[in-house]
Amino acid sequence: MTYSNGISNGSVNDAANVERLALSSNLPDAVPGLLQTVASHGKDLLAQDPEARAKLLEAARSLTFALETPREAIIRHCWSESTSYAALETAVDINLFSALGTDDKPKTVTELAHATSVDPILLGRLMKHLAAMGAITETGYNEYCPTGFSKVLTVERYSDAFPLMTRRFTKGIMALPAFLKKNKYQNPTSPTDTAFQMGYETDMGFFGHVQKEPITAKQFNNHMSVYAQGRVRWVDPGFYPVQEQLVDGVTIGKDDVLLVDVGGSFGHDLSDFRRKWPGAPGRLVLQDLPEVVVSVQDLHPSIEVTGHDFFTEQPVKGARAYYMHSVLHDWPDELCRKILANTVAAMRPGYSKVLVNENVIPDTGAYWETTSLDLIMMEIGSGERTERQWHSLLESAGLKIVKIWTAQKGVESLIECELA
Repeated sequence: MTYSNGISNGSVNDAANVERLALSSNLPDAVPGLLQTVASHGKDLLAQDPEARAKLLEAARSLTFALETPREAIIRHCWSESTSYAALETAVDINLFSALGTDDKPKTVTELAHATSVDPILLGRLMKHLAAMGAITETGYNEYCPTGFSKVLTVERYSDAFPLMTRRFTKGIMALPAFLKKNKYQNPTSPTDTAFQMGYETDMGFFGHVQKEPITAKQFNNHMSVYAQGRVRWVDPGFYPVQEQLVDGVTIGKDDVLLVDVGGSFGHDLSDFRRKWPGAPGRLVLQDLPEVVVSVQDLHPSIEVTGHDFFTEQPVKGARAYYMHSVLHDWPDELCRKILANTVAAMRPGYSKVLVNENVIPDTGAYWETTSLDLIMMEIGSGERTERQWHSLLESAGLKIVKIWTAQKGVESLIECELA
């Protein structure tokens, strides 16, 4: 469905019409239908529909974009979002949200300035903007109380996102326009010539910095754990039929490997699998670089931990399934084929599978989290992929896609593959 803003394309060159366009809603024709959609999802939310909140939020976002004028959109993108980020990171750095507390009791700027050792005039300015952007609630003159958002940011696991983005992402993202222009607007495919390296003026790639900087590694792992939180997982009921697709119809002895988690970091996915499928037969093997797995702790005792570089030969031969979660999106196609070639060489024909747990960007209606992540990955020379791109990549590596399993919009799919 298409909508009109009431001004024809040919009249945009007329100054008066341009001004009227800039001060008119982006998509006024869409507003009535979106109002009905918001009302409908609102009723579903009150009726305790588990999917209603996400649908209502998406409809409300669409309504905001339709009502917003071009002038307002420009100011939002250029002013409010960038300054909100700066205020949030500053608030994290001075422990403002911890000082504000989690008890819903309002506190004055004077109290908070004393608790954080920050100039009260400066703090008052920051808090005005944080309240205007919904991060905290203004309850009176120079008086504020926390929101759910600010309460969560009292925990380092959540607040680490802000210093991480500044430390190792934001400069690269802001360098993207200049980088793309320098490269004549070709799709980035090199992990050694990236916007990240331009923005941070470094020869080392992003993952090199993660490996060499303990603070970056900690913040990155915390942020990734938050990203995964609350999302439907492939081992959850109704997503991927583990019993039917992995266990039934084959014999898996106690010494056979059921699942290899390739590049599995600290083993969260295997732990989740063992917790939800405690009776699944066979061994579970976690693989990642030696410097990563040395820090693994609190895993189920049945999970074996092995140091392994997935750019080298896969040591586990003939496993039932080789699982890769958010591995291939880190690398351009050429390097993905090297990773996959090592896996394909270890597979047993007619038995082994490759399970790729990644975003699959739909042809239309892509979710904003996925498209945001795609541009973040563009910064380091990689990206998210569409269904067509997944077919092309996996088939070029000697695999065929059995099925792409998807639970809901905006959640990573599970791409089930076998040898071609």
